[in-house]
Amino acid sequence: MLRDKSLIPLSHQHQHALALCVRLDRALQAGEADPIPWQEEIEQHFRQEICFHFEAEEKEVFPVAVRFDELKPLVEELQSEHETLRESFAAAASRSLDAAGLQRFVASLAMHIRKEERQLFERLQGLLNPAEMSALGIALERALADATQACALPDQATRLRPKP
Repeated sequence: MLRDKSLIPLSHQHQHALALCVRLDRALQAGEADPIPWQEEIEQHFRQEICFHFEAEEKEVFPVAVRFDELKPLVEELQSEHETLRESFAAAASRSLDAAGLQRFVASLAMHIRKEERQLFERLQGLLNPAEMSALGIALERALADATQACALPDQATRLRPKP
């Protein structure tokens, strides 16, 4: 299903976070993931975008979704995942993640994003009428106004290098 324009800002932020996950996973698989620069990038990504993203979902999307009984368990699960992910972001900020912790972070963030896209957003698009979707989009626009509009660029240490 095509993403409704009201949810596209969140989906774009999901793409940014998934790009970080892919790059970090590839670096980990290649044994080229120095944990410190990656944790710096994770922290930057959280400060610039993800903290606003989580707040927008929690303030605007989740309350709309829990109006539907079928979505209540999913929203509870996603909220719990937000808390766990916040702990992972805090661990990155304190530079306490090792390679295994980075791998767990990548797996949990990617799984969380896919769950929101494939389950929550898909169902909301089927359950909300156009006026409700539009109202949600306006609320999200306000909620995301403080988020940095540019994707964080990797530094030299986290940029993937082509294999020779």
